[in-house]
Amino acid sequence: MAATVRRQRPRRLACWALMAVLLADLLALSDTLAVMSVDLGSESMKVAIVKPGVPMEIVLNKESRRKTPVTVTLKENERFFGDSAASMAIKNPKATLRYFQNLLGKQENNPHVALYRARFPEHELGFDPQRQTVYFQISPQLQFSPEEVLSMLLNYSRSLAEDFAEQPIKDAVITVPAFFNQAERRAVLQAARMAGLKVLQLINDNTATALSYGVFRRKDINSTAQNIMFYDMGAGSTVCTIVTYQTVKTKDAGMQPQLQIRGVGFDRTLGGLEMELRLREHLAGIFNEQRKGQRAKDVRENPRAMAKLLREANRLKTILSANADHMAQIEGLMDDVDFKAKVTRAEFEELCADLFERVPGPVQQALQSAEMKLDEIEQVILVGGATRVPKVQEVLLKAVGKEELGKNINADEAAAMGAVYQAAALSKAFKVKPFVVRDAAIYPILVEFTREVEEEPGVRSLKHNKRVLFCRMGPYPQRKVITFNRYNHDFSFHINYGDLGFLGPEDLRVFGSQNLTTVKLKGVGESFKKYPDYESKGIKAHFNLDESGVLSLDRVESVFETLVEDSPEEESTLTKLGNTISSLFGGGATQDTKENGTDTVQEEEEGPAEGSKAEPGEQAEPREEAEAPTEDTSPPPPPEPKGDAAPEGEKAAEKDNGEKPEAQPSEKGEAGAEGVPPAPEEEKKQKPARKQRMVEEIGVELVVLDLPDLRQDELARSAQKLQDLTLRDLEKQEREKAANSLEAFIFETQDKLYQPEYQEVSTEEQREDISGRLHAASTWLEDEGFGATTVMLKEKLAELRKLCQGLFFRVEERKKWPERLSALDNLLNHSSMFLTGARLIPEMDQIFTEVEMTTLEKVINETWAWKNATVAEQAKLPATEKPVLLSKDIEAKMMALDREVQYLLNKAKFAKPRPRPKDKNGTRAEPPLNASASDQGDKVIPPAGQTEDAKPISEPEQETRSEPADSEPLELGGPAAESEQKEQPTGQKPTLKNDEL
Repeated sequence: MAATVRRQRPRRLACWALMAVLLADLLALSDTLAVMSVDLGSESMKVAIVKPGVPMEIVLNKESRRKTPVTVTLKENERFFGDSAASMAIKNPKATLRYFQNLLGKQENNPHVALYRARFPEHELGFDPQRQTVYFQISPQLQFSPEEVLSMLLNYSRSLAEDFAEQPIKDAVITVPAFFNQAERRAVLQAARMAGLKVLQLINDNTATALSYGVFRRKDINSTAQNIMFYDMGAGSTVCTIVTYQTVKTKDAGMQPQLQIRGVGFDRTLGGLEMELRLREHLAGIFNEQRKGQRAKDVRENPRAMAKLLREANRLKTILSANADHMAQIEGLMDDVDFKAKVTRAEFEELCADLFERVPGPVQQALQSAEMKLDEIEQVILVGGATRVPKVQEVLLKAVGKEELGKNINADEAAAMGAVYQAAALSKAFKVKPFVVRDAAIYPILVEFTREVEEEPGVRSLKHNKRVLFCRMGPYPQRKVITFNRYNHDFSFHINYGDLGFLGPEDLRVFGSQNLTTVKLKGVGESFKKYPDYESKGIKAHFNLDESGVLSLDRVESVFETLVEDSPEEESTLTKLGNTISSLFGGGATQDTKENGTDTVQEEEEGPAEGSKAEPGEQAEPREEAEAPTEDTSPPPPPEPKGDAAPEGEKAAEKDNGEKPEAQPSEKGEAGAEGVPPAPEEEKKQKPARKQRMVEEIGVELVVLDLPDLRQDELARSAQKLQDLTLRDLEKQEREKAANSLEAFIFETQDKLYQPEYQEVSTEEQREDISGRLHAASTWLEDEGFGATTVMLKEKLAELRKLCQGLFFRVEERKKWPERLSALDNLLNHSSMFLTGARLIPEMDQIFTEVEMTTLEKVINETWAWKNATVAEQAKLPATEKPVLLSKDIEAKMMALDREVQYLLNKAKFAKPRPRPKDKNGTRAEPPLNASASDQGDKVIPPAGQTEDAKPISEPEQETRSEPADSEPLELGGPAAESEQKEQPTGQKPTLKNDEL
């Protein structure tokens, strides 16, 4: 028995551990029942949420609009966002920041920084010498980096989502342009971290659009590949994407739809903003020409006037998309001079002629990267606001050679809807229909390193090596492992971008540094000294290109192997517990796994992702220092067996190599493909030795070369600064709310004092006292209210409400009396009728006891007496006194009476009819005519609140009050009978009915 208990103890511990994990998951889900997505455009953003009961809904802002301008106004004591900030751009253009996404992840010498200065000269950009970036200098005391400004907007978008969802939200999916490089993506993640958001994924906006298109057309996707081109021209940039839709077989869910990004082309500066800037410049020239000879200043030197012209240019561009001409009008443009000029669509197209010539460029880039032709594209779909310009559609239609352009998608909200669907799929709180998304990395990434080689005896030279880590248009997320075989001392290698020849010279300048990171390894030599008798399997660097497209180096390990004698030993309790937990989750170990499950350390290898590409000839050099995973279109190899045993693939490789242990197999072989069948039990027992693998962690020092990230202390300082600003805004909103509530209460109460219903319940002296207090509070609010704190305003409001509490109470009670008294009368009448009917039931059919009916009668009489006495007493009181007839007392009496009646009704509903007595001839009485054949058999009378298929409940024999569940079964409508046990034939149940009074 003791042995049995010991065997069961690990399983019990495993069950408790599993319950603890599930409980922790449930507690975590309680805070993440809603997720959001933010589609960050250059000009406006769209926010969408998913919460229980609200599937994929666009959030309305405070102005009840579905999109919000990406604009922030920063002043000394307050901030404005969205439409409020856009309106402030005219009054205070220097403090209003727009289109700042182009500064994210850019150093000061980037061409986009100079372009921003040229477009918005009113903004003063400071220089950060530590990171070589720029920041906004609002005033000597106010300065914010582009990441901090973006963090403010993300926090504002979360507040909109929380107000709409009526619950806190922490998880979000954020869209970014597909052409964002590593530095720009890390900048967005840092901004989200400052805002306190948990980013589930940075999804490319073109991928989100494609996902939204596929989700709503799931039924149209089949095994035949469909190639769709999305042409997205927004305010700041243009992206063209080729997407392939088809159903694929997944491991867990069977056949499911899939979208794969095949090709991407882009233009970073082609968009609606550049068209508006051309129009603004044109309008400024016309205004200067109109004032020529008046010695007037150039309108371009006035930031407010230029802000007005930009707003008018935006309106003009929209109207000219539907009209041939329009009159531009601005009242008081500068020096109280009005501006008015007629602009035609032809003039607009002439101003932007060179921009329209660049429209086909992204299409050609996308086709080249996808290695496809236009004939293979089934449809071209327009996305983005700038595609509404007729000339853009005309040039694009000619470039793609189609009959028409697809407009069957919401050009503004598609990306937000696709992103929120992905957010729901990534969240633990929701379960959505699977839709496989295979995004593509636009920029290739490689590893470079240098090693010494001996070309001739005694002659050593340096050889520079490059290995492609993630190829262009390769799918992600995926993991890669690079193995360095011939290093036994500390060394360094470099992570850089690959061939960027597909970018033009100007795009390369905007792209920034092509060098990502220098990795310095420390502890390689110590690891070799630690295991001198072991065979080195190389230095393995594990890389991860995650769902957000951000590259990270997970770890670097030094791996050693040796042959050791097999010594069986008793499993420890912890090992048994681990095996038990694994078996609970369905992870049972195979026989050969158990045989080899005592190695010291298990290496966790990641195989190549499907569709990855390797350099030509790489497989032919197994002894190179770095081995990139080779392309493999077969399903990924199964994971390594549980335990620390070396995978079977390594055993097979060792046999093939014979006496050459230094020749390393490919990474796929190291991943543990089950190519060797398990040996028989007898053969395994005869093996004298087995492989033992030791893994030593290698120290890593990263030197970021493209754009240094914020240090942890700087990140915490920025987050605290933004949190202080948020608290200040909340305090300001709370004070404004308190002031508005006080002012509204004063005005409403002053108006009520003249209404007849309030004058009826108050005396002249009472009204004069209240009116005087209200007038004094109004005067105080006008004179001293601007300097009053939130606490002072709330105290003043509470004082006035206490003063008027008696007046309001008397009015409210008089309003409720007619309805409450009428309901009480109806309940009393119905209860009396019910009691009368219950007393008329024959004694042999009676289901209610005398105590129960007497109790109901007593409650009815007491309620009648209380009602008559209280109404009479209230009639004697003047209307200005506190009433004695209270609505809450009426409701209490009704609840007490209704409880007694409901008790008897439930008892009658679930009572079991008594059996029929036999007649004089010894035959059983016939059942009632309304009793069906099913009533003759077994029936289950339900508990209160269910249907007629429930079991009957017996009644107690004593004359005491009890619940219906304890009552004895009786029958309505028949004389008393003998015991049911004697009258019923063998095996037959009594006839049951459910009659309700």
